[in-house]
Amino acid sequence: MEEIRLQKYLAQAGVASRRKAEDLIRSGRVSVDGQIITEMGYKVDKDSIVEVDGKKVFLEERKVYIMLNKPEGYVTTVNDQFGRPTVLDLVKSINERIYPVGRLDYDTSGLLIMTNDGDFTYKITHPSHNIEKTYIALVKGCPNKDELNRFSRGLRIEDYVTSPAKVKISEMQGNNAVLEIIIHEGRNRQVRKMCEAIGHPVIKLKRISIGPLTLKGLEEGKWRHLNKKEIEVLLKGTPGK
Repeated sequence: MEEIRLQKYLAQAGVASRRKAEDLIRSGRVSVDGQIITEMGYKVDKDSIVEVDGKKVFLEERKVYIMLNKPEGYVTTVNDQFGRPTVLDLVKSINERIYPVGRLDYDTSGLLIMTNDGDFTYKITHPSHNIEKTYIALVKGCPNKDELNRFSRGLRIEDYVTSPAKVKISEMQGNNAVLEIIIHEGRNRQVRKMCEAIGHPVIKLKRISIGPLTLKGLEEGKWRHLNKKEIEVLLKGTPGK
């Protein structure tokens, strides 16, 4: 949180309207770090201890939910030990400390949700939530029917078997197929490993939807806030699917 005027802090904390908050300050009823403040321009930050009539006032951080159309060449972390660009570099205008929900690989593009709401993150990433995620994968060669059917049965990858997934060939690009793959898990590099398991490694990968969210109208490298309905639908999930 950046420094903000004391009356704005009080208003955001729900103590009073900004005008009423100014009256509280003028009347000497507000202290910051133990000192009575009567100056209108006084600024506070997240570490300031603000009290009104001797009672502490807490500013609840605004909950932020955004969707980003991530380009290739960005890591899905808050910071990177190798100095590579991170997805936070694309959302610098957001003051709140947000973080990615799940991940997209450095060389994968597409839809990524970011938030500062830990409960929201836990709920929508829990396996019982069954939120479908759709990917478009350009793979080497063209899988046959038997290879594609393995997706619906579950594929053994390293030490686990994937949940049944949906897959279809959406088009051909020369000798290579473009697959539409729908999963509801989110293991590390899962789609790439699934395609590798059937002998058709991924050349290019993009996530185009998460539940009701799609990239429609969102340019690569851009982001937007989720609306209330989108948040509610994501939280509802598809239990038991």
